[in-house]
Amino acid sequence: MPKVVVVGGGWAGTAAAVAAKKAGAREVILFERTDMLLGTGLVGGIMRNNGRWTATEEAIAMGGGDLFKIADRVSRHKNIDFPGHKHASLYDVALIEPAIKRYLIDMGIDVRINNRVTDIKMKDQRVIAVKTSEHNYEEADVFVDCTGSAGPMNNCIEYGNGCVMCIYRCPTFGPRVSIVEKAGIKEIIGKKGDGTIGAMSGSCKLHKESIAEDIVKELNEKGVVVVPIPRDLIDEGKLGIKACQQYALKEYAENIILLDTGHAKLMVPFMPLDKLRKVPGFENARYEDPYAGGIGNSMRYMGMAPRDNYLKVKGLDNVFCAGEKAGLLVGHTEACITGTLAGHNAVRLALGKELLEIPDTLAIGDAIAYVNTQMQDEVGRTRKYTFSGSVYFERMKEKNLYTTDLDEIKKRVEDAGLTNVFANPVTAAVVD
Repeated sequence: MPKVVVVGGGWAGTAAAVAAKKAGAREVILFERTDMLLGTGLVGGIMRNNGRWTATEEAIAMGGGDLFKIADRVSRHKNIDFPGHKHASLYDVALIEPAIKRYLIDMGIDVRINNRVTDIKMKDQRVIAVKTSEHNYEEADVFVDCTGSAGPMNNCIEYGNGCVMCIYRCPTFGPRVSIVEKAGIKEIIGKKGDGTIGAMSGSCKLHKESIAEDIVKELNEKGVVVVPIPRDLIDEGKLGIKACQQYALKEYAENIILLDTGHAKLMVPFMPLDKLRKVPGFENARYEDPYAGGIGNSMRYMGMAPRDNYLKVKGLDNVFCAGEKAGLLVGHTEACITGTLAGHNAVRLALGKELLEIPDTLAIGDAIAYVNTQMQDEVGRTRKYTFSGSVYFERMKEKNLYTTDLDEIKKRVEDAGLTNVFANPVTAAVVD
């Protein structure tokens, strides 16, 4: 049975590691450059909103819902609505990472934190080993690049408003290193609507202790608080720079919208601190992430891999990609589903089995294929795609893929012949 190395321990990397192990890999190693898993999942927290409910239940029906179930278990609020979004779950950002890490270790996955991959070894079009910050080379049969598309610091400085000391923590743990780029593959760069490079992360975290008690009480009870912004402080210009275009609605410019993920999640890419403190109830406000949240946020979509709908990287024989590395799919759910497919197909490739492409009768399959075509187009690269809103959620509804009918979702997966496909080991191909 094959050995699989996954580089990058965000939602995509953890999902890829789980999927590879369940598919029958004899050894799965997950490298993460920082001291914690989940990356932006440490400050995110939103699941199941809008079409993500459909995608989540499709993944569960296909046997690839392990991480979604853990997120459900540590959710602080379930089935809540906020502007533009319905039936969302908000997981506790303090509890999610230890729960995911324990699950991976219990599965027998070799989780190596504080272990940054810095280089690769190649033979022809195959990656044969990765070099770590400990100066060791780790060989494998197949690799999954889940290194993301944000950082290093110079990208945020050049294309954003400077390094803001965000959850990526590049100054502490070093910048991400793309396996795809190291292999000589030209990466794809995303753009904002105005044609400038990259996209800014879409939310910040505030210390609850720095917010008025009545606002915090409502936030803890309901999971969401909407506070009108004084008219002279409204800035709709920030909406267009966000990676998360599902929140590019006027409500997010005209109001302070907070979600309870354990901290107070502020649904704007940034707001100058002096302006934020002029909003009633926020006179003592303080950012927790990013530290310079009043200036800006991290820049993303700086490097995506050309890939097919199996999530195999074009031009390389044994490398798959997932998460933001796989394209302009935004969000934790999107990272989990691409990670699951990439990890599963990594084992299929090593065993000589036909790779799995999820059909477009399922939202997951349609999204993976649609985003792949959009990445080839100059205009398409200025848009961001997510199950929860904006361009792709509208497509979901037009194609009647969006539903919260659990029986209907299970039937679609069954009709596609994919029930529990990710739950069972892949058998090796028979060679005559």
